[in-house]
Amino acid sequence: MVTLIHPVPDPCLPGQESVWSFPRPSIAQPVHNHLKIIYNGHVLAETTAAVRTIETSHPPTYYFPPADVDLSLLRESSSRSICEWKGQARYFDIQSGDKMSRNAAWAYPHPTTSFALIKDFIAFYPQAMDLCLVDGEAVVPQAGTFYGGWITSGFAGPFKGPPGTERW
Repeated sequence: MVTLIHPVPDPCLPGQESVWSFPRPSIAQPVHNHLKIIYNGHVLAETTAAVRTIETSHPPTYYFPPADVDLSLLRESSSRSICEWKGQARYFDIQSGDKMSRNAAWAYPHPTTSFALIKDFIAFYPQAMDLCLVDGEAVVPQAGTFYGGWITSGFAGPFKGPPGTERW
């Protein structure tokens, strides 16, 4: 029998959101934070019209409108995945000069009805980027190779992703 460990939420400081108050299943919400991604010295994406997805124990994942992404740096890969809530994702490699990051971004061309807000919007793994910023603050990537959450001082954890958190 597997025993599940239920983490104790970190205390919330003023102005913070606890990822333990986020819903499950996940939801999508429009946000107007200033988001910026630098990749190989270029602005890959910048927006104030993103959508974030939030889920219990996860920092937000941000989805950028295609018009606010330098699409010339993206190449669709053959990779696909299925999210039980969002539907099937397609992935993109990012190429700038001699730097390439495989499957570093993804989008949902036909999301479920609940996630219609993210249709064709593009999310990026922050660990594959040079720098991701939320309102000028550098992002700490969510731990693990599967997750694409963006951690900033605006969120209280602990965050799912490190070893031992798989069953949260």
